[in-house]
Amino acid sequence: LKEATWLGRVAYDAGLKVGQKRAAYLKTLARVPLYLKCAFFVFDNLVFRNIRRALGIDKCRWLSTAAAPIAPDLIDWYWSIGKPMYEVYGQTECTGIATANLLDDFRIGSVGKAIEDVEVVLSEEDEILIRSPGVIKGYWNKAEKTAETIRQGWLHTGDVGRIDDDGFIYIIDRMKDIIITAGGKNITPSEIENQLKFSPYVTDAVVVGDKRPYLTCLVMIDDENVTKYAQDNDVPFTNYTSLCHTQEVQDLVHGEIEKVNVKFARVETIKKFRLIDQLLDAEDDELTPTQKLKRKVVNEKYADLIDGMYQGG
Repeated sequence: LKEATWLGRVAYDAGLKVGQKRAAYLKTLARVPLYLKCAFFVFDNLVFRNIRRALGIDKCRWLSTAAAPIAPDLIDWYWSIGKPMYEVYGQTECTGIATANLLDDFRIGSVGKAIEDVEVVLSEEDEILIRSPGVIKGYWNKAEKTAETIRQGWLHTGDVGRIDDDGFIYIIDRMKDIIITAGGKNITPSEIENQLKFSPYVTDAVVVGDKRPYLTCLVMIDDENVTKYAQDNDVPFTNYTSLCHTQEVQDLVHGEIEKVNVKFARVETIKKFRLIDQLLDAEDDELTPTQKLKRKVVNEKYADLIDGMYQGG
């Protein structure tokens, strides 16, 4: 979109506003006014159809996501371009999906309600527990792991969540990933990280702050988009590492972080950040097979870099 013509960008911005208004009706299962249908039809043919085709979702009636928590802004964006997206939830240990949003019974931001024959409750620690015929009997030759995960027929998912009065389930974060600051404030890092990853210049990020006075962040930039930004702005660099250390790229990422900071309470804002200046691939220990940063590995490998952000206050 940044490479589109001026007229194309104007059409996209105007169309997105129309799409957002239309989506607001659809999300409440209300009838979309005729004028809004007509306006969306125009922008759909001018802009959105090409975007959906480029993403490979032009033949889909609706989309479903069940991986890591997804930023609400991204879900809203898909709705706005004409493809409703619904979250579902499950684990290998419960043989797939345990909860789902249905086309006529959904709530944005939730992973839906428990599906048929599945029970979902919260423990005293707000951990999500699942009981169903699909829950595994145990792990092969791992009695200790089985006893830790499955107790009295309930699968302990390791996810913290909440359930509203209508039975919709919301995933907050992994229990082991919740940050408790030095001031005793509980922080959900994935919420902040997902907002950061909404930036075209950020591939992934790890928020740090457990037992620390404030939050900091390690950022992995998007090589392609940041390289193009540098080239378009005549920023001199020789390789990925030198690109990360240019003042212009540092300022670029700082600006993206500031855009995210305004969405959160003061205690949840990122005070300092560092860029991971190595171009990582799937063979590196820091990345999962799906190119996501491993929180534990990153915290260990870049401990000195992290500690440096807390020296001197």
